[in-house]
Amino acid sequence: MGWWARQVTPRLVELGADEPAMLSLRARACTGLHGRVLELGFGSGVNVPIYPADVIDVIAIEPSDLAWRRSERRRSLGQTPVRRGGLDGQRLDLPDHHVDAVLTCLTLCTIPDPAQALREACRVLRPGGTLHFLEHGIAPDAGVRRWQRRLEPLQKKVFDGCHLMRPIDELIEASGLTIESIERAYGPVPAPMRPWGFVYLGRARKL
Repeated sequence: MGWWARQVTPRLVELGADEPAMLSLRARACTGLHGRVLELGFGSGVNVPIYPADVIDVIAIEPSDLAWRRSERRRSLGQTPVRRGGLDGQRLDLPDHHVDAVLTCLTLCTIPDPAQALREACRVLRPGGTLHFLEHGIAPDAGVRRWQRRLEPLQKKVFDGCHLMRPIDELIEASGLTIESIERAYGPVPAPMRPWGFVYLGRARKL
């Protein structure tokens, strides 16, 4: 991980993360979380203030030391205990059936092998447990996809490997989880931002 990825990308990712429209989407993704929750890509802890009261504790997977330090204030003010449980969502140091729910918000775009990360999420979920997701990915419109394809190489460099064209729903379904609800739509962004703004919001269950 180079200097840019260590020192700049975490700050760029944090910009606008708690903008009201985005927080509203995050809150919807968090609805129904309970018990022990694994959050993949914890970042600077933007979701901490919106965890439901039924969440007992959170295991945070976050590779960036800077993002973890920047989350300290939110963690200290939050009502839910949070501990850092590892750096890599592709290899979780957790036993099978260990958590009641997994939360992923704008994370699967960046993990090098999202299919492996989702298989790991499925492994550590208890039977009946749920994956709650808010992700951006490939858009349905050919014109937007063309721009996604053009912009993705630069996006990956600036945002430490972030992809614009991942088919989030297909990745989740291939992991062994069953999607129970999903919304696919452009988020609250102006038209020129649509290559970054096609959102997948929903819930999947481990049967």
